[in-house]
Amino acid sequence: MSMNKLNAMKRVQIIAALVEGNSINATVRMTGAAKHTVLKLLADLGKACATYQDRVFKNLPCKNIQCDEIWSFCYAKEKNVPDEYKGQFGFGDVWTWTAICADTKLVPSWLVGERTIQHATKFIDDLASRLAHRVQLTTDGHKPYLQAVWDTFHGEIDYAILEKIYRSVHTGGQSRYSPGECCGAKKKKITGNPDRSKVSTSYVERQNLTMRMSMRRFTRLTNGFSKKVQNLEYAVAIHFMHYNFCRVHKTLRVTPAMEAGLSNHVWDLEEMIGLLN
Repeated sequence: MSMNKLNAMKRVQIIAALVEGNSINATVRMTGAAKHTVLKLLADLGKACATYQDRVFKNLPCKNIQCDEIWSFCYAKEKNVPDEYKGQFGFGDVWTWTAICADTKLVPSWLVGERTIQHATKFIDDLASRLAHRVQLTTDGHKPYLQAVWDTFHGEIDYAILEKIYRSVHTGGQSRYSPGECCGAKKKKITGNPDRSKVSTSYVERQNLTMRMSMRRFTRLTNGFSKKVQNLEYAVAIHFMHYNFCRVHKTLRVTPAMEAGLSNHVWDLEEMIGLLN
């Protein structure tokens, strides 16, 4: 077997391990590759996946979009960040903003950043630049969305927020491990004429779960985290490339990219890794 063929097989092995939720160290143990080799492949392919999706996600047919943010941390938990790094992005809390098309299940836009108005605006600007039509948008009640959506769309959007009401669950000292129980939700029209039956964040919240299962860096109440925020960004780009182009969605029976008209086939990992060329 040639060295190039062996390298290609090893790269597929490494990426297969990563997209199924394994950590860097677990991937090293499973594949026998050196840690710096795995990290270099993560960085190189992450950049290639981000570049490719940035290029092809244009004039998208999406009409019903849901947005949310998902928490993770880099370097250390916020309370444990050393004084010299406090307040610097990439040390402590990091939020990944995501958008999903409720019809095609495509994730057309995401942003690794902070939970601020500046990052909300950058995220919504990027999302808007990829859409071909006027859309209906649903977010949660996080206030930066309101200003960001207005600044970007100037009212040319059907926008509503969904505020869920939770109550604490006390289960004999286990409340830390139990999410709050949702006991109601309020739908509120912000601009345009949103269809109340489509005001939902269910798909984007399910995408949060997919991210937690597919990227070790997002698992909760464990020691899984990114030491560098750049590695988190690379992992997210690879995850969404695999999700959008390689994974057949169970309800659609095709990939989100196929449903959105961006691809005519299911990509395999070899084709995805071919973006490096």
